[in-house]
This record gives sequence, structure tokens and C-alpha cells, in this order.
Amino acid sequence: MNLRLALAIFFLGTLALSCEAEPAKPWKVVRQPAVLVNGSPVLFRVTAPGTLATLQGSWLEHQISFRHDKQCGCWYAIAGVPLNTHPAEYPLELEGSTASGGKLKFSQPERVEEAHYPATTIKVAPQYVEPPKATVPRIETEQTLKKEVFSETSPDSVWAGSFEPPAAAEVSGVFGSARVFNGVKKNQHTGIDFRVHSGTPIHASNAGTVILARNLYFEGNCVAVDHGEGLITLYLHLSKFEVKEGEKVSRGQVIGLSGGTGRATAPHLHFAVRWQGSYLNPAVLLKLSPP
Repeated sequence: MNLRLALAIFFLGTLALSCEAEPAKPWKVVRQPAVLVNGSPVLFRVTAPGTLATLQGSWLEHQISFRHDKQCGCWYAIAGVPLNTHPAEYPLELEGSTASGGKLKFSQPERVEEAHYPATTIKVAPQYVEPPKATVPRIETEQTLKKEVFSETSPDSVWAGSFEPPAAAEVSGVFGSARVFNGVKKNQHTGIDFRVHSGTPIHASNAGTVILARNLYFEGNCVAVDHGEGLITLYLHLSKFEVKEGEKVSRGQVIGLSGGTGRATAPHLHFAVRWQGSYLNPAVLLKLSPP
């Protein structure tokens, strides 16, 4: 064997060893906010060790579909922690598929802490605490309607970028507070209230499809926008509708005017967020920074 051939074999072997020794790119999961509590939405950003065609996740018995962003080279999705979730670590299970059909799996525990929500006392018209018998059939029909509408959301996410406040106003009612109406304890407050005068334009927080735009007993004039994969924003107590059911809306589009219809003590906007059947804190959603 001549010297030139021996050197070539040596360098090829060294190159092969260096390639084999190069460690695989690790999984990386970043969440926002850093501290999760019951009732909080969460943005997961995932960097995978290889080139994936799809990425799916499972967390708190909910399925999550991730979207890929070329600029950051990461996968991202919005999920949430139901209000009744106890403090503990819950595994985020990830499974990615490659173009050739291969599978990559990863699991990471995500800690949930306990939130401390306040209690508030509110005085409303008596018929909204103990509805008259004549209104019970209407309320039951509307409960069935909402259940059906909220269960038929689009399987594909259509929102993009950050979620914006529906009104430029002070928040007068916080999420999660225990509500006592006329001395009767009711469920926790499932949204946040914006202190706005009647007739204030209300904007869609993000892109989506209007799946509900009608008058309801408790909610008053209510608009619900489906953003896909079980993520819905709701806008309550409106005085006027500016959209119709089935209409596509863009982020910032006017969907109605504020008012005091339904169970409301005064004109204001109740803004709520649902994710796969659970109400989440809208104030946290508005602070998330998706790619």
C-alpha cells in the first residue's frame, strides 16, 4: 500500500468517526408563561432533534396539534390547564413523524401550581339569580345549543400571531373569582370584564369563524369566534351585532358594539376563552407571544 492511499484511508476513517461521534440535536420544550396555574392558557414551543413532517402532543388528557414556523425552526401550539386541575407534574407527551414515516417520541413533565382567585359580591336583577319558571325552557334550550356549537369547532387552527384585547379599556373584573350574586354563590367568573361604555366597538381578538351570534338569557347578545382545534373566544353583553354566524373574521375586525344585555350590572364587555371544553384566563392569553 503506497503512502498516498494509506493517508486517504486514514482521513476517511477519521471523518467517519467524527460524524458518528457528533451528538444528535436534543429535544427542547419552552413554555409561556413560565409558571403554570389552574385556569391558565399555555404556549408550547418545541424544537425537535430531526426534520419532522408533523408533531402531535398529549397533555392533561387533551390532544394538541403543533404548527411549524420556519423562521424560528420550532413547532408551537396553544393549550390550557382546566380550572379543576390539582397542583402536580403532568407529562407532556410528544410524537413526531418524518417524511419517510419514521417516529420520534419525547416526554417531559410540566409543573402546575395552584392559583389563588378572589371572591366578589355582585347585585343583579333577581330574575338572573332565580330565573322565573317561564324562562327555564329557554335557558335549557340555550344550554343545549351552546354545548352543540362549542363541540363542533374546526379541526384546523386559523389564528395567527398574538391575540389582541377586544377593547382598549381597563379590566374591571378578573378571571376565576368566586361570584356571589345577591348573596347566592355561583360558579367562578369564567372571563375578564372590560369597563367600556355602551356602543364601544368590540374587535375580534384573532382570526376565526363566527359560530354564534345571537341573544342568550344570561350572556345577552353574544358572539363566539372559533379559532380552530377547540380554541374559542366569546364576547358577551353586546348591544349590537356587526357579524353573522358562519362569517370569517380577521384579527381586529369589529364584531359588535358593547352594551349591558343579559346578566349585567352595567354596560361592559365580558371576554372569555374556551379551549377544548375548559374556560381559561383571557388575561394570560393576551400576553402570549406566538411566532
